[in-house]
Amino acid sequence: MARLRQWSRHPRELRPNIGKRPDRFSDGRSVMTAEWFFTALRHDRAVVLGSLATATLLAWAYLLLGGGIDLDMMDMGGGQMMAMLPEWSVGYGVVVFAMWAVMMIAMMLPSAAPVILLVAALARKRSADAGVRRTTALFVLGYLAVWLGFAAAATLLQWGLSEAGLLSETMALGNRLIAGAVLVAAGIYQWTPLKEACLRHCRSPLDFLMFHWREGGMGALASGSSHGLYCLGCCWMLMALLFVGGVMNIAWIAGIALLVLLEKTLPLGRWTNRLAGAVLVVWGAVTVAVVAS
Repeated sequence: MARLRQWSRHPRELRPNIGKRPDRFSDGRSVMTAEWFFTALRHDRAVVLGSLATATLLAWAYLLLGGGIDLDMMDMGGGQMMAMLPEWSVGYGVVVFAMWAVMMIAMMLPSAAPVILLVAALARKRSADAGVRRTTALFVLGYLAVWLGFAAAATLLQWGLSEAGLLSETMALGNRLIAGAVLVAAGIYQWTPLKEACLRHCRSPLDFLMFHWREGGMGALASGSSHGLYCLGCCWMLMALLFVGGVMNIAWIAGIALLVLLEKTLPLGRWTNRLAGAVLVVWGAVTVAVVAS
């Protein structure tokens, strides 16, 4: 009963039209209005999906081309060359930040598509074309702002690890004992209540909008940031695994992005993250045991 009272307090736009047939109306004007609305809604979905696909493909192309990082080649003698990362500086730090930012776009936008489509549908019911674009864009901007903040933190962490001599030329942890510990920590986090709570919000975009949507342009921005924070809470330890396989290891990046997508979209996504957690714990424990033996 409490759940029903909560449901009744939410905006009419977010309630299912139970028992209603949208294609039957009392007069021709209503039929014309309905046809226009559903045509516009299909157009909005096409525009949103096309925009997300374009941004994601461009981000992956940027990563495949090296992420803007130029490696220095050192002659080791005997015709052998070794790739060396540039020395850290403010300029190089900006390049690394750009790489992390684009990487977050490539990895996280696809899994956010369901909630972004719902935001566009909600905006269509409340405003004209310009309002749909504005509301959707502000929501996406708020969502990505969280991941840009994470990209800045990851850049600083990478800088610190590099200065401490803990990263190899592939931007991976050179100490296998530390790498194994990160694997174990990431696996354990997959089973924590915090992970479960954040994943539940990410897997239920309609529930998220019902309980967390805010009106207006700034409200859309805040709602996007709120959803981004839930996704960050869900995935931040998986992103830490990038330091295990290599920050610029495309196969490793794609594997983590696929795991994130499966967790958020599969009907059994809850068990997907737990299975992944178990695998990570075993993998990390074996790595630590091999190094310690």
